[in-house]
Amino acid sequence: MNTNILYIILGAFVAYLMGSFITAIWYGKQYHNIDIRTAGSGNAGATNTFRVLGKKAGIIVMVIDIFKGWLATSLAVLLIHYSIIDPKQLDVYKLIYGLCAVAGHIFPIFERFKGGKGIATLLGMVLSIQFEAALLCLTVFLIVLIATKYVSIGSILSALSFPLMIIFIPRFHTETPIVIVFGFAIFLMVVLTHKKNIKRLFLGEENKTYLIKKKVQ
Repeated sequence: MNTNILYIILGAFVAYLMGSFITAIWYGKQYHNIDIRTAGSGNAGATNTFRVLGKKAGIIVMVIDIFKGWLATSLAVLLIHYSIIDPKQLDVYKLIYGLCAVAGHIFPIFERFKGGKGIATLLGMVLSIQFEAALLCLTVFLIVLIATKYVSIGSILSALSFPLMIIFIPRFHTETPIVIVFGFAIFLMVVLTHKKNIKRLFLGEENKTYLIKKKVQ
């Protein structure tokens, strides 16, 4: 096997392992003596951590998950540094490594392949690929969350906004069309990981998250 291919595969595996570090599980056990998967919605992510362990824990988990997504995706830069790939291929390999990290978060090898939904890790991935577009996606998420109180709807619509921005906003146009394909693939993945949430939304049973709480008079 070509040495360069070996390095590319190794990088993808490292990105997957980074994604497999589930912050919510580690933080819950380390500082609250609780397995976050046994409380609340049972999801090992920032949203459930926020609901079960509080705002501080939720923010810490979210920030670390975003960072690991960004760092795992940015591993692709090393492939250029060591002349393993052409600089024009950077976005493609960032996508591959980022998706490996997200897959690691959803199917973590350290937690019997049962992790979270990967939304914060996905945001870190998009931050590495298209920083400004990622900030707009985050803005969409926050606006939808504040308006509807549903994290699931915010996550789905913000994921959809990424490929649409690349298509319709000239500033974000890319010379790598596969980025658009991956964008829609990411959107589909977010929808699939939120199947239970979508079902609860239709049944009127989905949990609400109040980012801005009204003061009690």
